Amino acid sequence: MRFLETVMGIPMSIDVRDPRDSTEAAERAFAVLRAADARFSAYRPDSELSRVNARGGDLAGVSDEFREVVALGSAMAGASSGAFRIHRPEGGWDLDGVVKGWAADRAARVLAEEGLRDYCLNAGGDVAVAGSPGDGRPWHVAVRSPDSATDMLAVLEVRDGGVATSGAYERGAHIVDGRTGAPATLLRSATVVADDLTTADLLATAVFAIGPHGVRWALGHGARAVLAVAADGTLLGLGDLAFARAETEG
Repeated sequence: MRFLETVMGIPMSIDVRDPRDSTEAAERAFAVLRAADARFSAYRPDSELSRVNARGGDLAGVSDEFREVVALGSAMAGASSGAFRIHRPEGGWDLDGVVKGWAADRAARVLAEEGLRDYCLNAGGDVAVAGSPGDGRPWHVAVRSPDSATDMLAVLEVRDGGVATSGAYERGAHIVDGRTGAPATLLRSATVVADDLTTADLLATAVFAIGPHGVRWALGHGARAVLAVAADGTLLGLGDLAFARAETEG
């Protein structure tokens, strides 16, 4: 069964291959995503993020979820020597590099808690997979080319893990190297495969901010594999990369 909903302004899908009705499980997973959007959206004046930032980022009285996301971002900022940024220049929190992967990972865990074994949750191109799409095969996860929305850089074979990609091709130069305060420009895209989507998403953003040296660095910080495109078009890949011939996810 396949389910689709727009959350956080992007299409998110859940593809379940278990032979049972998974409608209720999918609704619970989407509810987690919607709740994360309501809490962390920078575009909603009533979100917890907006309220916290309105008082300068003071964490007094914030929710456990807010503290968890800040802690994850702070840990990655430290591990990347400040390349990964969680503070806005004008003050307050910039948690975009944490929230989507963290929320999608929590949603995927809901599917597992509901007893599902074979599923793929796709949150705008960041993907969490479990089990198999059928016959014990790995899931195929397409990685978009940084040059074209209709072309693919690669299709990866993934089992029980998360895949996340960071780049500037959709939202422009929105990823900043926190060490310099300037937009990161040394890579055109960075894709990370990890055991979970939270880790993959955090590392993908960090690698993009760090640049080519971040590819090897990520392998020591939780990445199974990294596939990146340098500014000059050079393909950089390290780790347990498994490429598929298929042209679509599934």
